[in-house]
Amino acid sequence: MSTATATHEGTKASLGATHFLLRRLHSLTGIIFGLYICVHLLVNATLIEGARHDGQPTVFQQQVDKIHSLPFLEGVEWTAIYIPLIYHTVYGLWIVVTGQPNVGNYQYGKNWAYFFQRVSAIILVLFIAFHVLSMKGLLNAVSPTLAFDPAEATSTTARHLQINPWVSYVVYPIGILAACFHLANGFWTAAITWGLTVSRAAQKRWGGVCVVIFLATFGCGMTALVAGLRGSTSPATPAAVVPGDHYKP
Repeated sequence: MSTATATHEGTKASLGATHFLLRRLHSLTGIIFGLYICVHLLVNATLIEGARHDGQPTVFQQQVDKIHSLPFLEGVEWTAIYIPLIYHTVYGLWIVVTGQPNVGNYQYGKNWAYFFQRVSAIILVLFIAFHVLSMKGLLNAVSPTLAFDPAEATSTTARHLQINPWVSYVVYPIGILAACFHLANGFWTAAITWGLTVSRAAQKRWGGVCVVIFLATFGCGMTALVAGLRGSTSPATPAAVVPGDHYKP
């Protein structure tokens, strides 16, 4: 009897340790992808410059060129973006399915944050799938004008955002809002997870920082969206394309 009990307790301890590591990995991949989102939105916000008429590439185009000139770009994308995103998404969906929101019984702010974190996660799965697949040209059967061309980054981004009123005024505003809330609230909970904000005072201070992060990222995202909706969908003229400045597949 004692042997069976010891085995049972050992199994529970092993499962507990595994769950602990998986949660930590989920938090870590969220931080990695969250930092990427911050950079991504900041770069996209440079679309506010609009089209240039002096034959020079826009700031947005320059940033895209720098990214696509990186060596082993595909390996970097998979290591720093796709693999963390896939793990965070899969494990996050398991948390959504097994989670038990209790906002109906205890309508505290943190309970609502927990609830909307799960709601935003579901929205993000759908939004990121649409955004990545369409930008990569994997939805060309639906519409080839959704695809992003790194050599004509500014005009093809504008073309993508202007393809349909639903995409322009529903999909992207909701997706940006969900991404920025999930990012900021995820950063707040990550600090607790890693033991960086133990006291209530520390959590409150970090909460204020996370509100600023939400406002800043949401501002960048909406700036990029508005700029894209107002931007020209016409590609740069051949004279404006300087050899070596643009991405070569």
